[in-house]
Amino acid sequence: MSKVWLITGANGGFGRAFAEAAIAAGDVVVAAARRTETLDDLVAAHPDQVDPVALDVTDTAAVDQVVAEVAERHGRIDVLVNNAGRTHVGSVEETSDAELRSLFDVHVFGPAALTRAVLPHMRARRSGAIVQLSSVGGQMSMAGFGAYSATKFALEGMSEALAAEVRPLGIDVLIVEPGAFRTSLFGNHSLSGDGIADYTDTVGATRTFVETGGGLQEGDPAKAAAAVLAALNAGETPLRLALGDDSIDTILGHLDQVRSDVTTWEKVGRNTRLDV
Repeated sequence: MSKVWLITGANGGFGRAFAEAAIAAGDVVVAAARRTETLDDLVAAHPDQVDPVALDVTDTAAVDQVVAEVAERHGRIDVLVNNAGRTHVGSVEETSDAELRSLFDVHVFGPAALTRAVLPHMRARRSGAIVQLSSVGGQMSMAGFGAYSATKFALEGMSEALAAEVRPLGIDVLIVEPGAFRTSLFGNHSLSGDGIADYTDTVGATRTFVETGGGLQEGDPAKAAAAVLAALNAGETPLRLALGDDSIDTILGHLDQVRSDVTTWEKVGRNTRLDV
């Protein structure tokens, strides 16, 4: 039986790759984008499998209506892919509240609203999957990516709790942690000032990486999509799926550093109980 996918940001990058992989598997894709005309070619190529819907994930008031309409048209939603996103570069000191809140709207509040909207349908059927597009930056951060990683850390924390809550109900949660893939992410970025010279060597290096790295990433979005489908179709879907040599190596190195910090200071950390 074919599945019904709801994919945000389906007009490009990972979203388009996920949509194409689902279509190739014979499934139906509800392709969400802020402007549905960006989906015209996908609809024209697969008119019986693609249902375009207009949705800005930051408009949380519209989410419930969109999900209700999708469920009514198709009878169910089997897979939600919270993919819509963008990146941001800036030192923590230079990042304004407005910039930080805007990023949280896209990466945290939007996915949270969509997750809340689809869960009643999935719970009723005791099946479904929620795919959260995080990043290697959801496991560690670096100079210039503080705001971006803050949102991805938040998404992962929420998703880890969600997985424990819905697993007994037959619903899977998959957190995807890509490294650098050949998408338009670097082209869709915002910046927080460059006026503080003290950050030139740290944040400046990250800014250069983002501004010059578009089109040079080694990751193949189609292969990423195939890996996600394999994880969803596995007998036991993992909670996390790191994608790309850079992501895997970076996360493993970060975990080693965390372990080193904990074990080095373990005696001090344990010696904090009340004396009785």
